[in-house]
Amino acid sequence: TEIAVWSGDTVKRDEDGFLYFVGRRDEMIKTSGYRVSPTEIEEVVYATGLVDEVIAVGLPDPVLGQSIALVATPPKGADTPLNDAEILRACQRTLPAFMVPQRIACCPESPMPRNNNGKIDRKRVIALYLNHPAL
Repeated sequence: TEIAVWSGDTVKRDEDGFLYFVGRRDEMIKTSGYRVSPTEIEEVVYATGLVDEVIAVGLPDPVLGQSIALVATPPKGADTPLNDAEILRACQRTLPAFMVPQRIACCPESPMPRNNNGKIDRKRVIALYLNHPAL
């Protein structure tokens, strides 16, 4: 007997029946008619080595539904600012066009603000660094 528990997590099942975490349902970005997992975008950005921390979020957009924005911290010990152009190029090379961020903001605070569970406080980061009320 299998038991399903509603957790708010989105998963995908492969051909062997294994489940893989995609993201939290409440964090999914709805853009251009697609549901996008912030985790997929964040993994691409982390792979560049150009950031220490990053979050991808959806911001209200009258045309797209939501536009994708990143908030990132420069790598630890970096003497140069966040390289927005290189991050964007990496996203364009790797991701479908609808998943490429339209905006990148720098969070000079490292580590990023955390919630009581030790996770990045996404709502606070959005409010502080995207000049947008917490969603």
